[in-house]
Amino acid sequence: MKFIYDQLEKSRSLEGLTDNSRRDFMNAQNYLQKYMISQDDKDLELYFQSLRKLNNNFDKINEFENTTPRLKNNLAQQRKDTLKETSLKTLIDSVYQYSLNPPAKIQDKPYELEKYKNTFEDFKIQTHTYSDTIKKKSLVGRLKDAISGKVNVQKESTIVTLTKNKDSDLSKVKSEMDSVIKSMDKHYSAEVKKIQLYTAQNQQKSVQFYGNFSKLLVYSNGLINIYENAIRGFKSELEKEQIKQSSINNKIRTYLVLGLMILMFIVSILIMYFTRVAFIYEWKLNAANEEIKNNLNFKNRILGMLSHELRSPLKIINIFIDKINRTTKDDTIKEYLKSIKFTNSTLLIQSNQILEYTKNQEAGKQLIKKVFNLKDEINSIVTAITPYIETRNNKFIVTDGIPSDMVVYSDNIKINQVFMNILGNANKFTENGQIDLTMTTELISENKISLITTVGDTGAGISESDLKNIFEPYYQGAVSSEIDNLGAGLGLNLCKEIVELFNGDISVSSKLYKGTQVTFSINLNINDDGITNGE
Repeated sequence: MKFIYDQLEKSRSLEGLTDNSRRDFMNAQNYLQKYMISQDDKDLELYFQSLRKLNNNFDKINEFENTTPRLKNNLAQQRKDTLKETSLKTLIDSVYQYSLNPPAKIQDKPYELEKYKNTFEDFKIQTHTYSDTIKKKSLVGRLKDAISGKVNVQKESTIVTLTKNKDSDLSKVKSEMDSVIKSMDKHYSAEVKKIQLYTAQNQQKSVQFYGNFSKLLVYSNGLINIYENAIRGFKSELEKEQIKQSSINNKIRTYLVLGLMILMFIVSILIMYFTRVAFIYEWKLNAANEEIKNNLNFKNRILGMLSHELRSPLKIINIFIDKINRTTKDDTIKEYLKSIKFTNSTLLIQSNQILEYTKNQEAGKQLIKKVFNLKDEINSIVTAITPYIETRNNKFIVTDGIPSDMVVYSDNIKINQVFMNILGNANKFTENGQIDLTMTTELISENKISLITTVGDTGAGISESDLKNIFEPYYQGAVSSEIDNLGAGLGLNLCKEIVELFNGDISVSSKLYKGTQVTFSINLNINDDGITNGE
C-alpha cells in the first residue's frame, strides 16, 4: 500500500506538470497572436520562452517515465495511437532559427491622385463623401483581415455634383465625361492590379512564415494531450489498484482480528490452566520445602547431638592416653599412643566443627587460623596415618622438603583434612603397592609461602572418562564396584573446596590400572624470622 500511495502522490505531481504545460501552451499561443498584430520581437521571444518551459515539463515527466514501467507503457500506447513523436526541443530550435529571417513588413504606400486635363472650367464641381460605421484600417490591417477571411472593411461613398455656368451641348459634355471616366478607370485598374500583386506576394510569405509557428503549436498541443491521457490512465489504474488492495487489506485485517481474538481466547485458557498448575506446584513446592526444612532441622539436631555426645568420650580417651603414656616406658607404645592421641584430637576438633556447622552453615567455608610449626604438624599427620597404610600391605615413602623452623599462621585442621582424605583415597585404591608423599615449600612473597604436595600411588587408577568428573560431589568412577568400603564420593570434592579456601590449586592425573597422582598447593602466611603475620 505504501508503494501505491507513493505512486499516486507522484501521479498528482505529474498532473501538476501537465497543468503547467497547458498554461505554457496557452501563453505561447497568446504571444504568437500578439506578434502577428504588433510585429514586436519581444512577443516572439516570449512565445519561444513559453514553449521551452513546456519542453522542460515534458523532460521532467520523461524522467519519471524511465523509472515507472506502467507509465512508460501508457505513454507508448498513447504515442502509437496519436502521432509520431519528434523531439520538441529540436522543433523549437528549428523554428527559432527560421524566425531570425522574417518576411519584410507590409508598409502602406503613399498614393497621389492622377492629374487630368479637362474642359470643365465652366463647371462648378461639388463633392461629398459618406462613410459607414466600420473603423478604418491601414493597408497591413486590411491584408491581415484578408488572410484570416474577415470582410468587415470600412466602405466610403462619394457624390459628385456638376453645375455648368453657361449653356452647352449636353452630348459633348457627356462625351468628355465618358473620356475622363475611361481614363480614370484605366489608371485605377492598373494601380489596383499592382496592389493586388504586392499583397499576394506578401500574403504567401506571411502564410509560410506563420504556418511554421502554427504547426509547432499544433504539435505541442498533441504532446500535451498524449501526456495528459497517459498520466490520467496511470492515475486511474493506481486508484483502481488502491481500492482493490484496500479491500484485500480490510479482509486480511478482519481475519487477523478474528484470529487474534481466537488466539487470545486460547491463550487465556492456557494461562488459566498453567496458573492452576503453578498453584498446585507452588503448593507442592511449599510442602516439599517445609519437609526439607524439617529434615534439615532434624539432621542438624542429630549432628549436633552426635558431635556433642562424642566430645566427652573423646576427651576421656585423651585423658586415658595421657595416663597410659605416663605409666609406660616402652617407646613403641609411646609412639602408638602419640598417634592415637593425634587422631583422637583430630576427631575432637572435627566434632567441634560439626557442632559449629549445625549452628552456622557458612562456618565450614572459613579458615580458623592459629600459629603452628608446619613440619611438626605434617609429621603428626604422617605418623597417624602410617599404621592405616600398612594395614593394606602398602609401602609408604615420605619425602619431606619442609624447613624444620617453618612457623605458619593458618588452619591446621583443614590441612589435616586434605592430607587425610587424599592419603586415605590412595590407600583405599592401592593394595600390596606403594604410596609416595612428596612435600616442598616455595616462597611467594615476603610473608607468604606455598606448600606443594604430591601424593602418588600404584593402585587401580582412573579412566580418562572419569577424570573430568573426579571433583564432582558423590562421583565414584567406573571401578567403584571393585573396591570395598568405597565411601560416599565426597573426599576429592571436599579437598577441592578446602584448597580453594587457601587460594591454592589441585589437579589429578591417572591411568587405569597404573596408579594415580594428586598434586595440590596451599598458600600459608609467614615471616622471614618465623614470626607469624595475620592476613
